[in-house]
Parts: sequence; C-alpha cells; structure tokens
Amino acid sequence: MKYSIKINSYIANHEVPDLREVIGWERRDEDYSILFKRCNFWAGVRDEKERLIGFGYISGMGLQHGYMEDILVHPDYQRQGIGVELVKYLLSEAERYGLEIVTLTFQSKHLKFYESCGFTACHGGVWRNNK
Repeated sequence: MKYSIKINSYIANHEVPDLREVIGWERRDEDYSILFKRCNFWAGVRDEKERLIGFGYISGMGLQHGYMEDILVHPDYQRQGIGVELVKYLLSEAERYGLEIVTLTFQSKHLKFYESCGFTACHGGVWRNNK
C-alpha cells in the first residue's frame, strides 16, 4: 500500500463526516469531536494531497475487550487493499494496547472482507433505540 496509516493523528472534526457522506452514510457531525476524546484509538489514511481517504477506530473500556467501528474508505480508493490494511493496523494497535478481544458488527455482504482481516463470524445480537 502506498498510503501510510497513522494512529491518533490530527483529524479535523469535518473530515470523517465528509468521508461518511461520500460513502453514502449519514454524516453524524456531532459525534466526532466527542469520539476523538472517548475512543481508545483511531487510524487515518491520507492520500498524496493529505485528504482523509480512510478511517476506523476501536473503542471500549480499554480492558480486555474493544469494539471496532466506522471502517471507511473513500470510494475512489476502494478495492486497493486500503481497507484490509486499515483493519489489520487497528488490530495490531489493539494487541499493543493489550486488548484480547475485538468485536464488530457488519452487513453479511462484508463477511469475506472481515474474514480476510482475521475475524471469525459468530452469533451475536444488536439492540438499537429506534426513537
């Protein structure tokens, strides 16, 4: 991969919402100033013009278990291995951080991707407040 992944590097509050929007997700602008204060660590990938093209993070109590979320790669850069490298980099950081378990939820169409990153599919549940 020709792009470098950096842990906990500066990311402006609008950059992740901009990336979410171009992917087709809701922006959630209010989340990211809070997220950077609360999550264990995040990773950003920038292109040659220093635009954020990839992002992901792991949050949790920082004990044994962490939760991976928001694995994002700009559509112009997908299918180049950036997503796999981003996930593996986050998992490597999780190991260095002392986490023994990292979980995530994903759509079934992404099963092969996450298996290629080292995840094992398992049963679980999700509760969502639909207010």
